[in-house]
Amino acid sequence: MAYTTIDKPEDYFNTKLYTGNGSTQSITGVGFQPDWVWIKERNNTKNHRVFDSVRGATKLLAANTTDAEATNTATLTSFDSDGFSLDSNNAVNDTNDTYVSWNWLASNTTASNSDGSISSTVSANTTAGFSIVTYTGTGSNATVGHGLNSAPEMVIIKQRTQSVQSWCTFHTAIGAGKFIDLNRSDAVNNNGSTRYTSVPSSTVLNLGSSDAVNMSGKDYVGYVFNSVKGYSKMTQYTGNGNSDGPFIYTGFKPAWVIHKGMNNSNGWHVHDNKRDPINPCDTPLFPQSSIAEGSDTLCDFLSNGLKIRSTLGSRNGNGSTYLIMAFAENPFVTSSGVAGTAR
Repeated sequence: MAYTTIDKPEDYFNTKLYTGNGSTQSITGVGFQPDWVWIKERNNTKNHRVFDSVRGATKLLAANTTDAEATNTATLTSFDSDGFSLDSNNAVNDTNDTYVSWNWLASNTTASNSDGSISSTVSANTTAGFSIVTYTGTGSNATVGHGLNSAPEMVIIKQRTQSVQSWCTFHTAIGAGKFIDLNRSDAVNNNGSTRYTSVPSSTVLNLGSSDAVNMSGKDYVGYVFNSVKGYSKMTQYTGNGNSDGPFIYTGFKPAWVIHKGMNNSNGWHVHDNKRDPINPCDTPLFPQSSIAEGSDTLCDFLSNGLKIRSTLGSRNGNGSTYLIMAFAENPFVTSSGVAGTAR
């Protein structure tokens, strides 16, 4: 039996909850120096704030909007050895408001990548199957090196320069020539050949000429993932419309799940093990919306996957298909053959 190579998933991904103080504070307890930090205020309507170490601290994007990159020195001010530091901006640190941060580790450094026809700057963690990629578009079909050593299964690209382009997303369940937007509730768009011309290879992303991914002279950032046994899983499932919904095998107890119907216009949902420490997972956040944390059951997190518990069409419509990206709390079986635990 092949076991996971990552026995401690929290060394590569971790959710950290905190309360704002309206001043400055350092958020610790992440367990590593994060390269990608996604912050959402839980109790109020505020945009999802996205920061990464390749673009640099204070440079923010909003996952639920088409807004261009902005620099705000009162937001995330540094990526630290055990978390990150904040200033007083109310989207990330308002007095007594509650926040969730989702944190991923890339490489804590950058490298130039010339694998594609467009040179890129990457921070890649091949062990965890995650890289951050920045590049400048050409306006013609092109390839961009991503820095991983296997073909990515989910790619999220955002143009940084203009305030009109969506978060153009590829997922292995969608296939080539199609895309879905992270900041919208829309179903999969089947006319995406000018965005992702073909599925990614083990070295490059295959991009078309669309302004969303490759406009001449415009800057882009991409967040790139491949599945890692016992740590992460990009997959799909088909709903049955029943509260005894389908079981999705991941090979680990999930810590974080993002989920979207592919053939309906219901939105994205995110659940994690810190806001939902016991089953069922019933406090979703919505990447396409600035609204506060909801109250709506999706699933149970189990030792080797998740069990859908909703009858809603946004989660479990009969015959509808859904894409998933999940990260682990515990592997089902560790590298030494020890079984993980349910909760």
